[in-house]
Amino acid sequence: MTVPKTSVLVLDSTDPEPLARFYATLLGATVEPAGGDPDLLLVSGRSGVVLGIRRDLGQAPPSWPRPEDSQQAHLHILVAPDALDEAEREAVSLGARPVAAVRDGTRTDRRTDLRRYTDPAGHSFVLGVTSPAQGTPPLSRPQET
Repeated sequence: MTVPKTSVLVLDSTDPEPLARFYATLLGATVEPAGGDPDLLLVSGRSGVVLGIRRDLGQAPPSWPRPEDSQQAHLHILVAPDALDEAEREAVSLGARPVAAVRDGTRTDRRTDLRRYTDPAGHSFVLGVTSPAQGTPPLSRPQET
């Protein structure tokens, strides 16, 4: 019998609080300290913990996309196709820096559908669109209250 487990991607940061707030705001989530680890913040959404941000005073931002360092891990954030431009504006307004935009053929309006950024601490992430043709269920946009 397998022991139940939960996994979460953890990003290192010299200043984790602002980075956790960046992702919490971008993902519509909350930030809470991890029990038992004062250097780890957990970003949680409706489906549970989605990301951890850990204090590491020696952390250096990745240099991706420069070729001398590999990309390593990155986040891929999926949005509904009609929400990509809005998600991009939101990410940039929160401090994301655009790196590249490419067309992978999933959009019919000839616009880019995969957009790469770095977060305020230099980690890379991608905004992409969901596609029923790829077997991914379409995302519903949250209702404004």
